[in-house]
Amino acid sequence: MKAGVVVFPGSNCDHDAWFAINENLKGNAKFIWHDSPDLGDVDAVILPGGFSYGDYLRCGAIARFSPVMAAVKKFAADGGLVIGVCNGFQILVEAGLLPGALLRNQDLRFICKEVRLRTETSNSPFTSLVPQGSILRIPIAHGDGCYFADDRTLDELEAEDRVAFRYLDNPNGSKRDIAGILNKERNVLGMMPHPERACDPLMGSTDGLGIFQSILANIPVLSK
Repeated sequence: MKAGVVVFPGSNCDHDAWFAINENLKGNAKFIWHDSPDLGDVDAVILPGGFSYGDYLRCGAIARFSPVMAAVKKFAADGGLVIGVCNGFQILVEAGLLPGALLRNQDLRFICKEVRLRTETSNSPFTSLVPQGSILRIPIAHGDGCYFADDRTLDELEAEDRVAFRYLDNPNGSKRDIAGILNKERNVLGMMPHPERACDPLMGSTDGLGIFQSILANIPVLSK
C-alpha cells in the first residue's frame, strides 16, 4: 500500500501514521506537505491528527484552504480512500467531504485517554476486516471532538449505515455517541480516536490495526 500522509503546520501525529503504515503494515507511506498541488502516486490518503494552522479560529477552518485539499477532494471524487483522524476529521468536515461539525468537548477540557469503541458497520473499505459489533480499545486526544449534526443528518447517517464507530462511554458529548462516520460513497472516513496509536503491542493495544489492514485489503478491489 502506498499511502500519502498529509502534513499541515502543527500536525503532530503524522509520524505515528507513517510508522503504522511502514513498520506495522510493512507498506510504503510518504509525507505530503500541505501546499503541494498534487498527491503523487498513492493508493490512500491519511489526514493525521494534531493542530493544523488556524485552529484558533475553528479547527480545520483554515487548513481546508490548503492547496493539497483540492487534490484530496479530487482523489476522493475519483473513488480514492481518504481517512481523517482527529484534526484530520475536523478538516474533512470543514472541507465539506463529511457532514456535521466538531465542537468543544462537553466539559470544555482536553481529553487524552484510551476509550472503547463499537464497530457499527463492516460495510466499508475501512472496516471490512473488523466485524460489526467488535469492541476496540483506541486512544483519543482532543479538545474539540464533540460530533454534532442536526437530527435529519443523524437519521440519514444511521439509515444509510454510515456510522462507522460509536463510543461505549461517550467522553465528549458527541451526538448519538458517534466516534466516526463515512461519506455517502463510503470511501471517506473521519474518526476522532487515533487508530495509528493502537497498531503496536508496545502501545498496549493493536485494535487499530484492523482499520489499516482493511484499507490495504480493499485497494486492489478499488483499482480494478
